[in-house]
Amino acid sequence: MEPTTVTSRNPFTDTGEPVIDIQGVYKSFGENQVLQDFSVKLYKGENLVVLGKSGSGKSVLIKCIIGLMQPDRGSIRVFGKNVPELEHRELDRMRVRIGFLFQSNALYDSMTIRENLEFPLRRHWMEGGGETAEDLVMEALTNVGLPHVVDMMPSELSGGMRKRVALARTLILRPEIILYDEPTTGLDPITGREIIQLMVEVQRKYKTSSLLITHDLNCVKMAANRVAMLIEGRCFAEGTYNELSKLEDPKVKKFFE
Repeated sequence: MEPTTVTSRNPFTDTGEPVIDIQGVYKSFGENQVLQDFSVKLYKGENLVVLGKSGSGKSVLIKCIIGLMQPDRGSIRVFGKNVPELEHRELDRMRVRIGFLFQSNALYDSMTIRENLEFPLRRHWMEGGGETAEDLVMEALTNVGLPHVVDMMPSELSGGMRKRVALARTLILRPEIILYDEPTTGLDPITGREIIQLMVEVQRKYKTSSLLITHDLNCVKMAANRVAMLIEGRCFAEGTYNELSKLEDPKVKKFFE
C-alpha cells in the first residue's frame, strides 16, 4: 500500500533542493523492523513534524540522520551528501550545521549554565563575526528569555527552564537545521506550549529548517508546516495537520481522536 499524500502545494519546495532527503530507509534490530521503506523530505525554512506513537522508530530516524546509527539500506542525504557514506571528518563538519535538542536536555550537571553553553564552542569555534564566547552565550540565553541564569547550575532550574537552556545551547552554533527529539516530554501542558512557541519563534528569527519528532498533538498543531506520519515503519500519510485530521483511514484517525 502506497503512503497517503495530501496533494496541497508546499510553498517550501520553492526554496530549491531539500536540506534533508530520506529515501527508502530500512532499519531493524533483530526481528524488530523499525523503519521499513521510510521516505520524507525537509525543505529550507520548513518545520516538519514526524508524528508517531512511542516506540515507532522516531528517535532511531533522528540518530540515522546525524550518523549515530547506520540504516540497513536506503539513502539519507543532508545538504546533498549521503550520510551513511560520509567519513568521520565529513560527518563532523555536517553536524556543526545541525542543532540537536535531546529529549533529556543533556545538560552537564557539574557545569554552570555559562559553561554548558561554552562547551560546544570549544570544539566548533565559528569563524568571522568577531563575537566572543561571552557574546554568543548571552545572545543565545537572551533568545530563550533566560539571560539572568547564566551563572546558575542546572539543578537550580525548573524543567521548562532547563529545556530553554538546552535550546540556547543548540542555537549557539547557529545551525541551519534543528532536530527536536520529543521536545515537550516531561513538561506540564502550559510549559510545553511555551516551549513550542519558543521553537516557532526561533525558527522564524533564524530561518532554520526544523524536524520535530513527537507524539504530542499540541506540538503538531502549533509548530508544523507539514506532518509526516510514521506508522508501521513507513511514511504512512503526509500533509498539513488539518488535511491529515480529515482523513478516514483508521490508522490515521486514531491519532486525532
